[in-house]
Amino acid sequence: MFADRAKIIIRSGKGGDGHVSFRREKYIPDGGPDGGDGGRGGDVIFEVDNGENTLIDYRHRRKFAAGDGEPGGKRRCHGADGADLILKVPAGTVVKEAQSGQVIADLSGENRRQTILRGGRGGHGNMHFATPTMQAPKYAQPGQEAKELEVVLELKLIADVGLIGFPNVGKSTFLSRVTNANPKIANYHFTTLSPNLGVVDLEGGGFVIADIPGLIEGASEGAGLGHEFLRHVERTKVMIHIVDAASVEGRDPVEDIYKINDELRAYRADLADRPQVIAANKLDALPENPGDDEHPLMRLKKEFEPKGIPVFGISAVSGQGIRELLLHVQRLLRELPSEPVVFEPEYDPQLHYTSQKLPFTVERSAEEADTYIVEGPRIERMLGYTNLESEKGFQFFQNFLRENGILDQLEALGIQDGDTVRIYNLQFDYYKE
Repeated sequence: MFADRAKIIIRSGKGGDGHVSFRREKYIPDGGPDGGDGGRGGDVIFEVDNGENTLIDYRHRRKFAAGDGEPGGKRRCHGADGADLILKVPAGTVVKEAQSGQVIADLSGENRRQTILRGGRGGHGNMHFATPTMQAPKYAQPGQEAKELEVVLELKLIADVGLIGFPNVGKSTFLSRVTNANPKIANYHFTTLSPNLGVVDLEGGGFVIADIPGLIEGASEGAGLGHEFLRHVERTKVMIHIVDAASVEGRDPVEDIYKINDELRAYRADLADRPQVIAANKLDALPENPGDDEHPLMRLKKEFEPKGIPVFGISAVSGQGIRELLLHVQRLLRELPSEPVVFEPEYDPQLHYTSQKLPFTVERSAEEADTYIVEGPRIERMLGYTNLESEKGFQFFQNFLRENGILDQLEALGIQDGDTVRIYNLQFDYYKE
């Protein structure tokens, strides 16, 4: 089975924690803080590998994680950074957020490498938090948490032209005649299981063509292998719609075109509006004179050419009419923008991971019973600009303590109503709301 879709969980590295330590040297009994910073966590990076053409490596493994940063050490030693995780994917892979289906990155065109999740920042050691009023801080900053995300990888083939049509209408035979591709060809009554790519060589410039399998009635709703392969049509600029003009299997070619276009439109509204060319195949099995209005080729021309869709009679077996068809497609492509179809980003994982833990300590006093001491650099700064004499100011400060988990830590240490909380020059009795 051609692996063109996978759902995986990626995790960046956690930042290393900052270290708490103090300089201890002979003849320097009261050295200052010298705790080092933690290392940065590793990033998760997707990179195009030209040697890959499927997503098979992600079918049997679910979780991928970058390395965590090492914690800081004594004597201002910086923790080692975590190793980045580089995931190799084929060109044309689109990375989507699993829940919303929104595009995070499209690894095609010039975008060959993209960081999807950044590792957590390393925490500052206590050497950063010394102030004139707190010369021996006993706290350090924790490293930023790892970021985890479930993503869907979808390989959307990069081709200029897509071959569409019902199974057994001759798409594989056509592709093998006009390109260097070697698809399996037989009288299958089911669809080809893998997309096939080939290059059409023409004077004045060639193009890439893909046989898009899986198009049957109900494909847009997931029938057969519809969803597995309809995604490959999304990048194509022009579609060659191949129909069995000879109705070898009793199908009506006019109805077939309408049905396939309905499936395209149901899957994605603009697909059926892209430039199309109809290739009425198997002319070798029809009478030579197409003058009769009921002749299948004439019926197709009468139905679709007034709608701006040209019809070419061809035989994929003998080669009849194929050159004229390819030259027309070449002219169409010259009129269209040369840039590949690239999907714009819709989802930024970084916006969902903006929090950073605040460094603080909460401890029970060893000297005074039922007294708890809270310290931290941002808490100290807040006391300097918050008017705690006003009811609104004190409520703001209480919300700050609650939102940053300080009240939770006090409760975890066993604080009771009426116990004393000391925060620098502020002292108040604790009462649970």
